Amino acid sequence: MREETPFVGYDYKEITVPGEQASMYMDCYECFGWEPDDNIAPIQGRSHITVRMKRNRKIINKMELTRLQHHFEACQNEIAALEKAKTSTASLWALTVGVIGTAFMAGATFAIVHEPPIVWLCILLAIPGFLGWILPFEIYRRTVRKRTRQIEPMIEAKQEEIYQICKKGHSLL
Repeated sequence: MREETPFVGYDYKEITVPGEQASMYMDCYECFGWEPDDNIAPIQGRSHITVRMKRNRKIINKMELTRLQHHFEACQNEIAALEKAKTSTASLWALTVGVIGTAFMAGATFAIVHEPPIVWLCILLAIPGFLGWILPFEIYRRTVRKRTRQIEPMIEAKQEEIYQICKKGHSLL
């Protein structure tokens, strides 16, 4: 005679996460009672992975676990924004210098194709034009290094906050 297992109802959730962080997300979601749904394989994209998860509907402390989960997701979003902030300012500065350099090169081009050519003006405008094309890479690198030094402590603080949230969630299970 077959032994009957009790019915378990599940809540389902689908998450799409960056591929390099998939393991960390899975570990953290398990602290909130979620487990991978073995019935559906994860979907691997170019840079993201989509995973289906399930959680017992009758789980104890469900409201508190859900609150902690939302707090975890907010922290992850803040970390993603901080990671983008490392390069966004640097990109803006590098692009600005590059566009200004291009404007100087356009002026140099107009000076040389003028009838009669104004060679002295072409040379005068070409020098900052070439600098505007050469310097953006170094400006980008230095700005990213500077912003990384400023932002890295904030990211580490958020990661520590995530670990504390997961610890609380795990203790509620």
